[in-house]
Amino acid sequence: MIIALIIKEFLAILRDKKSRFILIGPPIIELFVFGYGATFDLNKVPIAVYNEDQSIASRELIDRFSASSAFTEVLTITHHEQIAPALDEKKVLAVLHIGQHFSRNLLLDNKTAKLQIIVDGRNSNTALIALNYMQSILAKFNLNWAVQHRLPMPPARLQIRAWFNPNLESRWFIVPGIVGLLTMVVTVLVTGLSVAREREQGTFDQLLVTPMTPFHILLGKAIPGLIIGVIEASFVIFMTVFWFDVPLIASFAALYLGVVLYVFSIIGVGLMISSIAVTQQQGLLGAFLFIVPAVILSGFATPIANMPPLVQDFTFINPLRYFLIIVRGVYLESLPIEVLFAQYWPLALIGLVTLSSASWLFRNRMY
Repeated sequence: MIIALIIKEFLAILRDKKSRFILIGPPIIELFVFGYGATFDLNKVPIAVYNEDQSIASRELIDRFSASSAFTEVLTITHHEQIAPALDEKKVLAVLHIGQHFSRNLLLDNKTAKLQIIVDGRNSNTALIALNYMQSILAKFNLNWAVQHRLPMPPARLQIRAWFNPNLESRWFIVPGIVGLLTMVVTVLVTGLSVAREREQGTFDQLLVTPMTPFHILLGKAIPGLIIGVIEASFVIFMTVFWFDVPLIASFAALYLGVVLYVFSIIGVGLMISSIAVTQQQGLLGAFLFIVPAVILSGFATPIANMPPLVQDFTFINPLRYFLIIVRGVYLESLPIEVLFAQYWPLALIGLVTLSSASWLFRNRMY
């Protein structure tokens, strides 16, 4: 009987145009939107240059900014009064100001050649990233100048090596997280609408007169969601590796154990929503009521460590928090199963609690 209910659930999903769109449309759209649109890297940032020195050294420094893919010189400033309007009107994000005695001070032993960088701080995150890029260019210019003119080098020189993401590609950090995000969206929507669809179409009463117990009915609703969630995750994993070129260097066993436990925990949430909802519209609203906070409190875009302590406590009941650690650890750090066990058991616990709650809600709202 359970197998017949599972087949019926798959047929109901595949025959319904809205359900088919949920399975195919949003995942593909969101995959490419997040894969290409969501990035922490800066490209072609418009800057202005105010060069009062007009020397070989100042032009060499400007050329370094022009050669960088992160910046594009869109405005040349000739008077100090032009700086404020350029920033106020958002013509540029930053202004590089080179003073009159820049090159002369560079050649003097006891003088410091000062530069001024004026950054539009209205978008603080972008401003800080741009400032770090500029400081990196200036550091390379300083070292190259010291070598060319045989000046004393700094007593300590910092050499940076990035592990797990040597090129510091933000896509390598963001795209694996999309596996968890899209899997959650599809699984919650599919399971969140399952019981509500039965009530709305008037077939729920037919289920109640069958020999199946409420547990069997709930199991028949959960298994299709589990299968669809794993298939969805597999599709996104395939795209991350073969389309977005994100390396997958750990074992598939560690990854797919996390996928199954993650989908298991998400199914419970979806069935809780579906047990409460009377119509599919209510189920849809309930799904998004869960998805939005889950994404914000997962560490997908902002570190959990930067959140207030009380908010950090709420993240411990969020399945996406644990799965992001698993998927990023598998993709970039090659973490084995035994290391990821601390992330596996909370997902299993959340799944048991949410499925038990869904079962209780289902029994109490059957009639």
